[in-house]
Amino acid sequence: MIDAVRSPKRRLAAAPKPNSVEPDLKAALQLALELMAIPGPSGQEAEIVAAITKRLRAAGVPASAIRVDTVHKRSPIGGAVGNLICRLPGTMRAPRRLLMAHVDTVPLCVGSRPARQGANVVSRDPNTALGADDRAGAAVVLTAALEIVRRRLPHPPLTFFWPVQEEVGLLGARLVSLAHLGRPQLAFNWDGGAAEKVTIGATGAYRIVARVRGIASHAGAAPEQGVSAIAIASLAIGQLQREGWLGDIRQGGRRGTSNLGYIQGGGATNVVPDAVEVRGECRSHDREFRQEILSHIETAFRQAAGEVRNAAGVGGAIEFESTPAYESFVLAEQEPAVVAAQLAIRSLGREPQLAVSNGGLDANWLSARGLPTVTMGCGQRNAHMKTEALQISDFEAACRVALRLATATERPRE
Repeated sequence: MIDAVRSPKRRLAAAPKPNSVEPDLKAALQLALELMAIPGPSGQEAEIVAAITKRLRAAGVPASAIRVDTVHKRSPIGGAVGNLICRLPGTMRAPRRLLMAHVDTVPLCVGSRPARQGANVVSRDPNTALGADDRAGAAVVLTAALEIVRRRLPHPPLTFFWPVQEEVGLLGARLVSLAHLGRPQLAFNWDGGAAEKVTIGATGAYRIVARVRGIASHAGAAPEQGVSAIAIASLAIGQLQREGWLGDIRQGGRRGTSNLGYIQGGGATNVVPDAVEVRGECRSHDREFRQEILSHIETAFRQAAGEVRNAAGVGGAIEFESTPAYESFVLAEQEPAVVAAQLAIRSLGREPQLAVSNGGLDANWLSARGLPTVTMGCGQRNAHMKTEALQISDFEAACRVALRLATATERPRE
Protein backbone atom coordinates (compact mmCIF):
# COMPACT_ATOMS: atom_id res chain seq x y z
CA MET A 1 0.00 0.00 0.00
CA ILE A 2 1.27 3.46 -0.84
CA ASP A 3 0.24 4.82 2.56
CA ALA A 4 2.71 2.43 4.16
CA VAL A 5 5.62 4.51 2.82
CA ARG A 6 7.58 6.10 5.63
CA SER A 7 10.30 8.69 5.35
CA PRO A 8 13.32 7.64 7.41
CA LYS A 9 13.29 9.01 10.99
CA ARG A 10 10.43 11.39 10.20
CA ARG A 11 8.56 12.54 13.29
CA LEU A 12 5.24 14.27 13.70
CA ALA A 13 5.93 18.00 13.63
CA ALA A 14 4.08 21.14 14.52
CA ALA A 15 2.64 23.11 11.62
CA PRO A 16 4.70 26.12 10.52
CA LYS A 17 3.43 29.56 11.42
CA PRO A 18 0.67 30.91 9.17
CA ASN A 19 1.92 32.54 5.96
CA SER A 20 5.54 31.62 6.72
CA VAL A 21 5.88 29.23 3.78
CA GLU A 22 6.69 30.71 0.37
CA PRO A 23 7.58 28.84 -2.84
CA ASP A 24 10.48 29.63 -5.16
CA LEU A 25 8.46 31.58 -7.72
CA LYS A 26 11.28 31.85 -10.24
CA ALA A 27 11.71 28.08 -10.24
CA ALA A 28 7.92 27.61 -10.44
CA LEU A 29 7.63 29.75 -13.56
CA GLN A 30 10.53 27.96 -15.21
CA LEU A 31 8.83 24.67 -14.41
CA ALA A 32 5.60 25.90 -16.03
CA LEU A 33 7.50 26.91 -19.19
CA GLU A 34 9.09 23.47 -19.39
CA LEU A 35 5.80 21.61 -18.89
CA MET A 36 3.92 23.71 -21.46
CA ALA A 37 6.49 22.84 -24.11
CA ILE A 38 5.91 19.09 -23.75
CA PRO A 39 3.31 17.70 -26.20
CA GLY A 40 0.49 15.72 -24.64
CA PRO A 41 -2.97 15.89 -26.20
CA SER A 42 -5.66 13.72 -24.65
CA GLY A 43 -4.72 10.06 -24.89
CA GLN A 44 -1.05 10.85 -25.58
CA GLU A 45 0.14 12.01 -22.15
CA ALA A 46 3.00 9.54 -21.65
CA GLU A 47 5.76 12.14 -22.12
CA ILE A 48 4.31 14.67 -19.68
CA VAL A 49 3.59 11.97 -17.08
CA ALA A 50 7.19 10.78 -17.39
CA ALA A 51 8.51 14.34 -17.04
CA ILE A 52 6.57 15.00 -13.83
CA THR A 53 7.55 11.61 -12.43
CA LYS A 54 11.23 12.31 -13.16
CA ARG A 55 11.07 15.59 -11.25
CA LEU A 56 9.35 13.96 -8.27
CA ARG A 57 12.00 11.24 -8.09
CA ALA A 58 14.85 13.75 -8.44
CA ALA A 59 13.45 15.69 -5.48
CA GLY A 60 13.56 12.59 -3.32
CA VAL A 61 10.07 11.11 -3.58
CA PRO A 62 10.42 7.31 -3.27
CA ALA A 63 9.25 5.24 -6.22
CA SER A 64 6.85 3.40 -3.91
CA ALA A 65 4.94 6.66 -3.29
CA ILE A 66 4.25 7.15 -7.00
CA ARG A 67 1.62 5.30 -9.00
CA VAL A 68 0.59 5.46 -12.64
CA ASP A 69 -2.77 3.76 -12.85
CA THR A 70 -4.40 2.00 -15.80
CA VAL A 71 -7.53 4.08 -16.46
CA HIS A 72 -6.53 4.39 -20.12
CA LYS A 73 -7.27 0.69 -20.51
CA ARG A 74 -10.88 1.38 -19.49
CA SER A 75 -11.21 4.69 -21.32
CA PRO A 76 -13.47 4.76 -24.41
CA ILE A 77 -10.65 6.48 -26.33
CA GLY A 78 -7.89 4.14 -25.14
CA GLY A 79 -4.71 6.08 -24.56
CA ALA A 80 -1.02 5.67 -23.86
CA VAL A 81 -0.91 6.11 -20.09
CA GLY A 82 -3.06 6.48 -16.99
CA ASN A 83 -3.30 8.98 -14.17
CA LEU A 84 -0.24 9.99 -12.15
CA ILE A 85 -0.74 9.82 -8.37
CA CYS A 86 1.76 10.64 -5.62
CA ARG A 87 0.85 10.02 -1.97
CA LEU A 88 2.82 11.22 1.02
CA PRO A 89 2.20 10.28 4.66
CA GLY A 90 1.67 13.30 6.89
CA THR A 91 4.07 14.75 9.41
CA MET A 92 1.08 16.07 11.37
CA ARG A 93 -2.26 14.55 12.33
CA ALA A 94 -4.89 16.04 10.05
CA PRO A 95 -7.31 14.98 7.30
CA ARG A 96 -5.71 14.01 3.99
CA ARG A 97 -5.67 16.74 1.36
CA LEU A 98 -5.58 16.34 -2.42
CA LEU A 99 -4.06 18.80 -4.91
CA MET A 100 -4.70 18.12 -8.59
CA ALA A 101 -4.52 19.44 -12.17
CA HIS A 102 -5.00 17.59 -15.44
CA VAL A 103 -2.02 17.05 -17.75
CA ASP A 104 -3.62 16.64 -21.18
CA THR A 105 -4.06 19.51 -23.61
CA VAL A 106 -6.18 20.10 -26.70
CA PRO A 107 -4.40 19.23 -30.00
CA LEU A 108 -3.96 22.94 -30.83
CA CYS A 109 -1.26 23.13 -28.14
CA VAL A 110 1.11 20.64 -29.80
CA GLY A 111 4.20 22.55 -30.88
CA SER A 112 3.82 25.30 -28.28
CA ARG A 113 6.96 27.36 -27.69
CA PRO A 114 6.30 29.13 -24.38
CA ALA A 115 8.08 32.44 -23.79
CA ARG A 116 7.71 35.31 -21.38
CA GLN A 117 6.27 38.47 -22.92
CA GLY A 118 5.95 41.27 -20.39
CA ALA A 119 3.51 40.25 -17.66
CA ASN A 120 2.39 37.13 -19.54
CA VAL A 121 3.62 33.89 -21.04
CA VAL A 122 2.58 33.26 -24.66
CA SER A 123 3.48 30.80 -27.41
CA ARG A 124 6.13 32.07 -29.80
CA ASP A 125 4.54 29.89 -32.47
CA PRO A 126 1.47 31.84 -33.66
CA ASN A 127 -0.11 28.66 -34.99
CA THR A 128 -0.46 26.96 -31.61
CA ALA A 129 -2.20 27.55 -28.32
CA LEU A 130 0.06 27.91 -25.28
CA GLY A 131 -0.99 24.89 -23.23
CA ALA A 132 -1.41 26.83 -19.99
CA ASP A 133 -4.66 24.88 -19.82
CA ASP A 134 -3.70 23.00 -17.87
CA ARG A 135 0.07 22.74 -17.68
CA ALA A 136 0.05 25.87 -15.52
CA GLY A 137 -2.14 23.98 -13.06
CA ALA A 138 0.10 20.93 -13.30
CA ALA A 139 3.08 23.16 -12.48
CA VAL A 140 1.27 24.67 -9.47
CA VAL A 141 0.62 21.23 -8.01
CA LEU A 142 4.12 19.96 -8.82
CA THR A 143 5.71 23.05 -7.28
CA ALA A 144 3.89 22.40 -4.00
CA ALA A 145 5.05 18.78 -3.99
CA LEU A 146 8.67 19.64 -4.78
CA GLU A 147 8.84 22.41 -2.17
CA ILE A 148 7.49 20.12 0.55
CA VAL A 149 9.81 17.24 -0.25
CA ARG A 150 12.99 19.24 -0.85
CA ARG A 151 12.55 21.51 2.16
CA ARG A 152 11.00 18.83 4.40
CA LEU A 153 8.10 21.09 5.25
CA PRO A 154 5.57 19.86 7.81
CA HIS A 155 2.32 18.83 6.17
CA PRO A 156 -0.84 16.74 6.59
CA PRO A 157 -1.22 13.50 4.63
CA LEU A 158 -1.16 14.54 0.96
CA THR A 159 -2.17 13.23 -2.44
CA PHE A 160 -0.90 14.91 -5.60
CA PHE A 161 -3.00 13.92 -8.59
CA TRP A 162 -2.38 14.61 -12.28
CA PRO A 163 -5.32 13.09 -14.21
CA VAL A 164 -5.31 12.36 -17.94
CA GLN A 165 -7.99 12.80 -20.61
CA GLU A 166 -9.81 15.74 -19.04
CA GLU A 167 -10.36 17.49 -22.34
CA VAL A 168 -12.29 14.55 -23.84
CA GLY A 169 -14.82 13.93 -21.10
CA LEU A 170 -13.06 14.21 -17.72
CA LEU A 171 -12.17 10.54 -18.11
CA GLY A 172 -9.15 10.36 -15.80
CA ALA A 173 -11.10 11.78 -12.87
CA ARG A 174 -14.20 9.80 -13.79
CA LEU A 175 -12.41 6.45 -13.80
CA VAL A 176 -9.78 6.89 -11.07
CA SER A 177 -9.95 4.64 -8.01
CA LEU A 178 -10.76 6.71 -4.92
CA ALA A 179 -8.79 4.16 -2.91
CA HIS A 180 -5.71 4.98 -4.99
CA LEU A 181 -6.22 8.63 -4.05
CA GLY A 182 -6.20 7.70 -0.36
CA ARG A 183 -9.78 8.92 0.15
CA PRO A 184 -8.88 12.54 0.96
CA GLN A 185 -11.33 14.80 2.77
CA LEU A 186 -10.33 18.12 1.19
CA ALA A 187 -9.65 18.40 -2.55
CA PHE A 188 -8.34 21.31 -4.61
CA ASN A 189 -8.16 21.43 -8.41
CA TRP A 190 -6.30 24.10 -10.45
CA ASP A 191 -7.78 24.67 -13.88
CA GLY A 192 -8.20 28.21 -15.17
CA GLY A 193 -9.03 31.80 -14.39
CA ALA A 194 -7.78 34.38 -11.94
CA ALA A 195 -6.05 33.34 -8.72
CA GLU A 196 -8.99 34.73 -6.69
CA LYS A 197 -11.49 32.48 -8.47
CA VAL A 198 -13.00 29.66 -6.41
CA THR A 199 -15.33 27.53 -8.52
CA ILE A 200 -17.76 25.69 -6.26
CA GLY A 201 -20.11 24.33 -8.92
CA ALA A 202 -20.39 23.45 -12.59
CA THR A 203 -22.96 22.48 -15.19
CA GLY A 204 -23.89 18.97 -16.29
CA ALA A 205 -23.78 17.65 -19.85
CA TYR A 206 -24.84 14.91 -22.25
CA ARG A 207 -22.88 13.78 -25.30
CA ILE A 208 -25.05 13.14 -28.37
CA VAL A 209 -24.62 11.01 -31.50
CA ALA A 210 -27.32 10.98 -34.21
CA ARG A 211 -26.76 8.50 -37.05
CA VAL A 212 -29.03 9.34 -39.97
CA ARG A 213 -29.89 6.54 -42.41
CA GLY A 214 -31.25 7.29 -45.87
CA ILE A 215 -31.35 5.39 -49.16
CA ALA A 216 -28.63 5.73 -51.78
CA SER A 217 -29.51 6.22 -55.44
CA HIS A 218 -28.06 7.78 -58.57
CA ALA A 219 -28.47 11.52 -58.18
CA GLY A 220 -28.92 12.05 -61.93
CA ALA A 221 -30.64 8.92 -63.22
CA ALA A 222 -32.93 8.09 -60.28
CA PRO A 223 -32.90 10.78 -57.58
CA GLU A 224 -36.55 10.03 -56.77
CA GLN A 225 -35.56 6.60 -55.47
CA GLY A 226 -33.17 8.02 -52.91
CA VAL A 227 -33.65 9.37 -49.40
CA SER A 228 -31.03 11.98 -48.59
CA ALA A 229 -29.50 11.61 -45.14
CA ILE A 230 -28.02 15.10 -45.56
CA ALA A 231 -31.48 16.53 -46.19
CA ILE A 232 -32.79 14.83 -43.04
CA ALA A 233 -29.95 16.20 -40.91
CA SER A 234 -30.37 19.66 -42.40
CA LEU A 235 -34.10 19.75 -41.66
CA ALA A 236 -33.53 18.67 -38.06
CA ILE A 237 -30.79 21.21 -37.44
CA GLY A 238 -32.83 23.98 -39.07
CA GLN A 239 -35.85 23.18 -36.90
CA LEU A 240 -33.76 23.24 -33.71
CA GLN A 241 -32.24 26.57 -34.69
CA ARG A 242 -35.62 28.16 -35.51
CA GLU A 243 -37.25 26.93 -32.32
CA GLY A 244 -34.43 28.05 -30.03
CA TRP A 245 -32.99 24.68 -29.03
CA LEU A 246 -29.47 25.29 -30.34
CA GLY A 247 -26.80 27.57 -28.88
CA ASP A 248 -27.78 29.66 -25.86
CA ILE A 249 -31.13 28.17 -24.86
CA ARG A 250 -33.64 30.14 -22.82
CA GLN A 251 -37.04 28.51 -22.55
CA GLY A 252 -39.67 29.16 -19.89
CA GLY A 253 -37.27 30.90 -17.53
CA ARG A 254 -34.77 28.04 -17.70
CA ARG A 255 -31.35 28.11 -19.33
CA GLY A 256 -28.98 25.72 -21.02
CA THR A 257 -26.82 25.30 -24.10
CA SER A 258 -26.51 22.86 -26.96
CA ASN A 259 -24.16 22.45 -29.88
CA LEU A 260 -23.98 20.13 -32.88
CA GLY A 261 -20.28 20.40 -33.53
CA TYR A 262 -19.48 17.52 -35.89
CA ILE A 263 -21.18 16.31 -39.08
CA GLN A 264 -19.89 13.82 -41.62
CA GLY A 265 -21.53 11.99 -44.49
CA GLY A 266 -21.88 11.48 -48.18
CA GLY A 267 -19.29 10.23 -50.62
CA ALA A 268 -19.90 11.61 -54.11
CA THR A 269 -21.86 14.41 -55.77
CA ASN A 270 -23.69 11.97 -58.06
CA VAL A 271 -25.00 9.75 -55.23
CA VAL A 272 -27.92 10.59 -52.94
CA PRO A 273 -26.24 10.20 -49.53
CA ASP A 274 -27.52 7.37 -47.40
CA ALA A 275 -25.60 8.03 -44.16
CA VAL A 276 -24.70 11.06 -42.03
CA GLU A 277 -23.35 11.16 -38.49
CA VAL A 278 -23.93 14.20 -36.29
CA ARG A 279 -22.30 14.63 -32.87
CA GLY A 280 -23.00 17.24 -30.26
CA GLU A 281 -23.78 18.00 -26.66
CA CYS A 282 -26.28 19.72 -24.40
CA ARG A 283 -25.64 21.34 -21.03
CA SER A 284 -27.63 22.78 -18.15
CA HIS A 285 -27.30 23.15 -14.39
CA ASP A 286 -30.92 21.95 -14.25
CA ARG A 287 -31.02 18.18 -14.74
CA GLU A 288 -34.67 18.13 -15.85
CA PHE A 289 -34.13 20.93 -18.37
CA ARG A 290 -31.07 19.13 -19.71
CA GLN A 291 -33.30 16.13 -20.38
CA GLU A 292 -35.82 18.40 -22.10
CA ILE A 293 -33.14 19.82 -24.41
CA LEU A 294 -32.03 16.29 -25.23
CA SER A 295 -35.63 15.26 -25.99
CA HIS A 296 -36.14 18.18 -28.38
CA ILE A 297 -32.96 17.32 -30.28
CA GLU A 298 -33.94 13.66 -30.67
CA THR A 299 -37.50 14.55 -31.68
CA ALA A 300 -36.30 16.97 -34.36
CA PHE A 301 -34.16 14.27 -35.99
CA ARG A 302 -36.90 11.65 -35.88
CA GLN A 303 -39.48 14.01 -37.34
CA ALA A 304 -37.11 15.00 -40.14
CA ALA A 305 -36.48 11.33 -40.96
CA GLY A 306 -40.22 10.90 -41.50
CA GLU A 307 -40.55 14.01 -43.67
CA VAL A 308 -37.94 13.08 -46.27
CA ARG A 309 -39.39 10.25 -48.41
CA ASN A 310 -38.68 8.80 -51.83
CA ALA A 311 -41.18 8.18 -54.63
CA ALA A 312 -42.24 4.91 -53.01
CA GLY A 313 -43.06 6.69 -49.75
CA VAL A 314 -40.12 5.23 -47.84
CA GLY A 315 -38.43 7.59 -45.37
CA GLY A 316 -35.20 7.59 -43.43
CA ALA A 317 -34.29 6.31 -40.00
CA ILE A 318 -32.42 7.60 -36.96
CA GLU A 319 -30.13 5.91 -34.47
CA PHE A 320 -29.89 8.32 -31.54
CA GLU A 321 -27.50 7.88 -28.61
CA SER A 322 -27.03 10.07 -25.55
CA THR A 323 -24.46 9.54 -22.82
CA PRO A 324 -24.07 11.47 -19.56
CA ALA A 325 -20.72 13.28 -19.74
CA TYR A 326 -20.83 14.67 -16.21
CA GLU A 327 -23.41 15.72 -13.63
CA SER A 328 -23.86 19.25 -12.33
CA PHE A 329 -22.96 20.11 -8.74
CA VAL A 330 -22.76 23.03 -6.32
CA LEU A 331 -20.79 22.86 -3.08
CA ALA A 332 -21.99 24.57 0.09
CA GLU A 333 -19.98 27.61 1.11
CA GLN A 334 -19.40 25.87 4.47
CA GLU A 335 -17.72 22.89 2.81
CA PRO A 336 -14.26 22.54 4.42
CA ALA A 337 -12.41 22.71 1.09
CA VAL A 338 -14.31 25.88 0.15
CA VAL A 339 -13.50 27.50 3.49
CA ALA A 340 -9.81 26.54 3.27
CA ALA A 341 -9.50 27.82 -0.30
CA GLN A 342 -10.93 31.20 0.65
CA LEU A 343 -8.66 31.48 3.68
CA ALA A 344 -5.60 30.73 1.54
CA ILE A 345 -6.53 33.43 -0.96
CA ARG A 346 -7.21 35.97 1.77
CA SER A 347 -3.82 35.20 3.28
CA LEU A 348 -2.33 36.82 0.15
CA GLY A 349 -4.37 39.97 0.69
CA ARG A 350 -6.79 39.05 -2.11
CA GLU A 351 -10.54 38.60 -1.92
CA PRO A 352 -11.89 35.23 -3.14
CA GLN A 353 -14.59 35.21 -5.82
CA LEU A 354 -16.99 32.29 -5.67
CA ALA A 355 -18.15 31.10 -9.09
CA VAL A 356 -20.24 28.43 -10.81
CA SER A 357 -18.95 27.25 -14.20
CA ASN A 358 -20.84 26.60 -17.43
CA GLY A 359 -18.09 24.17 -18.43
CA GLY A 360 -17.25 20.73 -17.13
CA LEU A 361 -14.39 20.16 -14.68
CA ASP A 362 -12.64 17.17 -13.17
CA ALA A 363 -14.34 18.39 -10.00
CA ASN A 364 -17.71 17.34 -11.49
CA TRP A 365 -16.85 13.67 -11.32
CA LEU A 366 -14.93 13.74 -8.05
CA SER A 367 -17.72 15.67 -6.34
CA ALA A 368 -20.33 13.31 -7.80
CA ARG A 369 -18.32 10.38 -6.44
CA GLY A 370 -18.30 11.74 -2.89
CA LEU A 371 -15.14 13.87 -2.89
CA PRO A 372 -16.20 17.56 -2.80
CA THR A 373 -13.63 19.35 -4.95
CA VAL A 374 -12.98 23.08 -5.29
CA THR A 375 -11.50 24.36 -8.56
CA MET A 376 -9.12 27.32 -8.38
CA GLY A 377 -7.55 29.59 -10.96
CA CYS A 378 -3.89 29.95 -11.84
CA GLY A 379 -3.83 32.65 -14.50
CA GLN A 380 -4.85 30.99 -17.77
CA ARG A 381 -6.60 33.17 -20.32
CA ASN A 382 -8.21 32.31 -23.69
CA ALA A 383 -7.93 28.54 -23.30
CA HIS A 384 -8.16 26.48 -26.53
CA MET A 385 -7.26 29.54 -28.61
CA LYS A 386 -4.11 30.64 -30.40
CA THR A 387 -4.23 33.78 -28.27
CA GLU A 388 -3.95 31.77 -25.05
CA ALA A 389 -1.79 33.42 -22.39
CA LEU A 390 -0.69 32.84 -18.81
CA GLN A 391 -0.79 35.85 -16.51
CA ILE A 392 2.36 35.49 -14.43
CA SER A 393 1.17 37.34 -11.33
CA ASP A 394 -1.88 35.08 -11.04
CA PHE A 395 0.23 31.99 -11.62
CA GLU A 396 2.62 33.02 -8.85
CA ALA A 397 -0.29 33.73 -6.51
CA ALA A 398 -1.70 30.27 -7.27
CA CYS A 399 1.64 28.67 -6.36
CA ARG A 400 1.59 30.51 -3.03
CA VAL A 401 -2.01 29.46 -2.37
CA ALA A 402 -1.26 25.83 -3.23
CA LEU A 403 1.70 25.63 -0.86
CA ARG A 404 -0.38 27.10 1.96
CA LEU A 405 -3.11 24.52 1.34
CA ALA A 406 -0.61 21.67 1.08
CA THR A 407 1.01 22.64 4.40
CA ALA A 408 -2.30 23.56 6.10
CA THR A 409 -1.11 27.14 6.69
CA GLU A 410 -3.96 28.92 4.94
CA ARG A 411 -5.04 31.14 7.82
CA PRO A 412 -5.15 34.88 6.94
CA ARG A 413 -2.77 37.49 8.28
CA GLU A 414 -3.51 38.65 11.83
